[in-house]
Amino acid sequence: MAFHFRQAICNEVYEKRPFAETCRSIKQAGYDGIEIAPFTLDEYPASISPARRREYASIMDSEGLGFVGLHWLMVSPRGLHVTTPDTAVREKSWRHIRDLVDLCADLAVKQTDPGIMVFGSPKQRGSTGGISRAQAMEHYARGLASVADQAASRGVTILAEALPSADCDVMNTIAESAGIVAGIGSPAIRTMFDTHNAADEVHPHDAIVDRYFDVIRHIHINEMDGRYPGTGDYDFKPLFEVLNRKDYQGWISLEVFDFKPDADTIASESLRNIRSVIERLES
Repeated sequence: MAFHFRQAICNEVYEKRPFAETCRSIKQAGYDGIEIAPFTLDEYPASISPARRREYASIMDSEGLGFVGLHWLMVSPRGLHVTTPDTAVREKSWRHIRDLVDLCADLAVKQTDPGIMVFGSPKQRGSTGGISRAQAMEHYARGLASVADQAASRGVTILAEALPSADCDVMNTIAESAGIVAGIGSPAIRTMFDTHNAADEVHPHDAIVDRYFDVIRHIHINEMDGRYPGTGDYDFKPLFEVLNRKDYQGWISLEVFDFKPDADTIASESLRNIRSVIERLES
């Protein structure tokens, strides 16, 4: 049995390094793709000029890296919130998401794959301003529905990411995210699976991915404490087995929440550890 997964890394672990240097390091470490946090490109991502967008796309292409998509969508600019009862703030925040759809599509211009947008952002989507969790969920679902047509027209897929209740009270399980996806009914709105963020799931992670595979378009890997694979005891084998059995064609991206000891070590050691798991599966 052959296990072939396209592996990427999220760029925020490289912090303030120049983009070209980051891409070079990622490729040298052995990754196939890069996933970008837009705040690492500009505090105001919507203001990135067309020429600068083409430059970023050319840098990735010249290094032989696939552009996976965007994540950490709402870190900047400050003051955004997509479920707040403040209508003006909510509308501004969803305009920001529409702007990121265009950025994502522009960065993917040299790629064969359309880009994805991982919508986590716990601080900008949790219930606030006295509204209930149910009201916040409704605001979130309506907002996603409002950007679905634009995403579809630009070839971008927005992924409603389930987050643990310790971080956010809106959409804490894959079942809830799958419900929102079904309610919207657009191919441009799907979900994804993050090993670290699946803390509220009560069933084995491989069983969850198996059950909801049809709406899962992306995978994030990390240890349950947010460190890189191999530093803890998370068993990636069952997850990889179900992905292989289902003929998963998407990306597996490394996203860590602990940047120690350094980006280069995290990138190389994680890839080495994941490859060792895959080698054991193939033996």
